[in-house]
Amino acid sequence: MHFSNVYKTGKALMASILLLLVVLMPALQITGAQSVGVCYGRNGNNLPAEGEVVDLYKSNGIGRMRIYEPNEATLQALRGSNIELTVTILNNELQALNDAAAATAWVQKNVQPYSADVKFKYIAVGNEVHPDAAEVGFLLPAIQNIHSAIVAANLQGQIKVSTAIDTTLVTNAYPPSDGVYTDPANQFIKPVIDFLVSNGAPLLVNVYPYFSYNDNPGSIDLAYALFTSQGVVVPDGTRYPSLFDALLDAQYAALEKAGAPNVEIVVSESGWPSEGGNQATPQNAATFYQNLIKHVTSTTGTPKRPGKAIETYLFAMFDENLKEGNADEKHFGIFSPDKQPKYQLTFG
Repeated sequence: MHFSNVYKTGKALMASILLLLVVLMPALQITGAQSVGVCYGRNGNNLPAEGEVVDLYKSNGIGRMRIYEPNEATLQALRGSNIELTVTILNNELQALNDAAAATAWVQKNVQPYSADVKFKYIAVGNEVHPDAAEVGFLLPAIQNIHSAIVAANLQGQIKVSTAIDTTLVTNAYPPSDGVYTDPANQFIKPVIDFLVSNGAPLLVNVYPYFSYNDNPGSIDLAYALFTSQGVVVPDGTRYPSLFDALLDAQYAALEKAGAPNVEIVVSESGWPSEGGNQATPQNAATFYQNLIKHVTSTTGTPKRPGKAIETYLFAMFDENLKEGNADEKHFGIFSPDKQPKYQLTFG
């Protein structure tokens, strides 16, 4: 073959390869985005060192982590890991962060020193604040002050500031399209939602079919909670394949009624315990986690938000033997403290 023809053929081949990469790149990005996260709670006296935990995330292909305090050892271990991070600010810190200088100091201490090589994604200001809680009046100012500090650090393009709520703020959840915030909840959550709208941030919601099932075991089928039923047709005629989807869409319905139809929801916790409560068995937990991962990493979505993966964080990485509350609270781990997997899971 003439040299010029070889050259042209080589150029054409290279162009074809580049075109293929361009075509495939969105798919590769989508695949990465569909990896589930796992919440890393540290309420245990038998847990591995932070560096070992980060290595466990990496070796299992877990691309997202939520932590419940800005622990220095964890942040150091996350450097260069490429794991997307959600940092929670606990409720007992909200009052102090109503002072703008304190919020600035918090960001300067816990975010800025690590921001070059730790992939901060969300800051969850408050976790499951309820209308009757002492902290309710401190929530919005704390969110605003942390956001202002993030902007001052020029990190607003990387980090979104939000809060994490539970599903009990919404009532009339059956059918899901009737979901609406309770009157007491609406008073404090509506201004927060307005903030999220203004700043393009998602709402973080802890979604637990396990607790919803146990609140109504006589009217909810266990299979529906475990993603193993044929689904339920609700009174408005919509078929819901799982309780998880129904709970999530009730939250979306409430957001719509609050004037925020475009706010996305990130499922910041969801899990099933292996012991300590009704239907808390290793078999049920394995079934729930396996099916949850399969569902949220697909592009099925929910009836209200079809066609895309659902950003979701499993609760939790380890059983936590010092966790307060009912016995089941200690047994949500997907790994044992010795780092052995409790279930056979593939994380995306």
